[in-house]
Amino acid sequence: MPFRRLILASGLLCSPVLAQDATSTADWEPVPDVVVIGRGLALPPGTPAYGSSTIERDRLTGDASGRVEDVLADVAGVQQFRRSDSRSANPSAQGLTLRALGGNASSRALVLLDGVPIADPFFGYIPFTALSPERLGAVRITRGGGSGPFGAGAVAGTVELVSASRAELPPVSARASLGSFDSAQISAAVSPNLGSGYVTLFGRAERSDGFFTTPENQRVAATARARFRDWSTGLRAVAPIDAQTELQMAGLVFDDHRTLRFQGADSRSQGQDASLRLIHRGEWQVDALAYLQARNFANKVISATSFRLTLDQRNTPSTGYGGKVEVRPPVGPDHVLRIGVDTRISDGRLYETAYSGATGLPTTLRTAGGHETTSGAFVEDDWTIGRLVLTGGGRVDRWTIDDGFLRETTPIGRITSDNRYADRAGTIATARAGALWHLAAPIDLRAAGYTGFRVPTLNELYRPFVVFPVTTQANAALGLERLKGVEGGVDLHPASGLTVGLTGFYNRLNGAIANVTIGPNLRQRRNVDAIVAKGVEATLDWRHGAMLFDASYALNDSEVRAPGQAFDGLVPAQSPRHAASATLGWAPHQGIAKDALLSATLRHVGRQFEDDLQTDALKAATTVDALACMPVLRGVAVEMRAENLFDVAVQTRNQAGSIDLGTPRTLWIGLVVGGH
Repeated sequence: MPFRRLILASGLLCSPVLAQDATSTADWEPVPDVVVIGRGLALPPGTPAYGSSTIERDRLTGDASGRVEDVLADVAGVQQFRRSDSRSANPSAQGLTLRALGGNASSRALVLLDGVPIADPFFGYIPFTALSPERLGAVRITRGGGSGPFGAGAVAGTVELVSASRAELPPVSARASLGSFDSAQISAAVSPNLGSGYVTLFGRAERSDGFFTTPENQRVAATARARFRDWSTGLRAVAPIDAQTELQMAGLVFDDHRTLRFQGADSRSQGQDASLRLIHRGEWQVDALAYLQARNFANKVISATSFRLTLDQRNTPSTGYGGKVEVRPPVGPDHVLRIGVDTRISDGRLYETAYSGATGLPTTLRTAGGHETTSGAFVEDDWTIGRLVLTGGGRVDRWTIDDGFLRETTPIGRITSDNRYADRAGTIATARAGALWHLAAPIDLRAAGYTGFRVPTLNELYRPFVVFPVTTQANAALGLERLKGVEGGVDLHPASGLTVGLTGFYNRLNGAIANVTIGPNLRQRRNVDAIVAKGVEATLDWRHGAMLFDASYALNDSEVRAPGQAFDGLVPAQSPRHAASATLGWAPHQGIAKDALLSATLRHVGRQFEDDLQTDALKAATTVDALACMPVLRGVAVEMRAENLFDVAVQTRNQAGSIDLGTPRTLWIGLVVGGH
């Protein structure tokens, strides 16, 4: 087939794995800024006070799955709503959260790409298939609420994805692999210099006949494999205006098709994004950006009893746009002061048709949607006093929810329901503060406290959905989620190349939005009194010559506070108590084997519950992935990858014993060609 021939003709130089490293350093003296074009302004010195972790480019491009969402699991406690990755999950369920705060598929973490929020404007999910690892330079994950720019939405944490810089991009690169289930992946990029700047044109495509998500003993004639095909392509240009100023322009187009569980249960998500960013690194530093997103989603629901189409969510167009301006005035060498404003606007509609499971005839036409705006102003300051760094700031946000409606008609156009919801608006103040103390060369102490908030998405407010046989109703009266949290930690550097981190935290999410059971096979999105999450997180990062070992572990103790409700005191849905990840690798970086790589990654996710009443549990699962990349010619390598090497059954859904499974053992072989 043409796709397979294209695969065999292409490839990208494989990069050695570097796992997550701590943001603090063994030396207490400030690290001088290194200006790299294509990036944002330098990180304020107080950033490590909030316990952030960084995943470097080599790890992003060296995972066995080749998927960003799986690499994020290197930081224990980071999870999607479900355990499936973007090959076998419904796109609308790919919300991201941290610290076992539960979820209902919308992201509780703020996810940024080069400073731009990338969550879907209507649903709040993250389009992971559009995030090609090869285009990224690093990811910084900060657990806990609060943020400077775009603080609304950062109730569980912030995930900042950074595009690769000129130094990290080879002039021409490509990567291709063939895998189990007639799967194929291909990615390519060209990154020529453009005057004193550069431009990157990249693309990625993949397809697969897919694996069965349904256990063998539950399959029926209508059971289908989790087939998928998706592609994305984009352009990013960096043009210096003068020695201290540059313009960054980016565009992205993506398309994603998936089939889940039954024949005809097809989904499609697509989008077109564009952004413009101005960076000035002079005495008065400036970071200004504007962005536009056009997204759409469609999904067909098949009955698990009649195997007929019961719901056709045929069209969900949405638009997101906004921007920010951040200024750092010169206030002396001991301070980094940030002052800024930002805004995000979301608008969306859904158009769907409900069908009778018995007759297959349409019964209801439904249209719903609305408009949201969140605009804020923030100020933060980092003050360095010898070995002590104090950081703190606050935000004031104005939010609005407008033009909400839900309209239902019969197939011949007779109106059966026409709900128009009252406009709502409010103002909310949030703040965060932290301290980082370089106690001695091998010891860094940190502490932080924060508040945060999240406005419910248009999806949560207005769109009901079905995961057969359970129907979940929307709720136009949903209020804001509000977080309060504290944490403290220590980073130890007992030997060269070794860093150990330990963090304890307490978070309380008031008004948490959850899918609450209100009847047999019936749920509704509601604000519960609170979700309280407390726990401990541990990290280890070791380097010795060509050897490396990284590990993280999260122990979460979460419960729902809902006096008088049946789920009071229970664990939030989709919240494991234990999560762990470890990667062992060999990456010489020099000599004849400098492009070689051997690595193995173990991941564990503990037992968790499917629903709010803890009636259905998902078993704990431990998987092992492996990767080997061996150079065969100058600039040419062969790559072999194994996902879920021991073929562990990973439960991703359990509805009264009806089970879905995640990725089984999947083997890949590929050609990697290119240059650093």
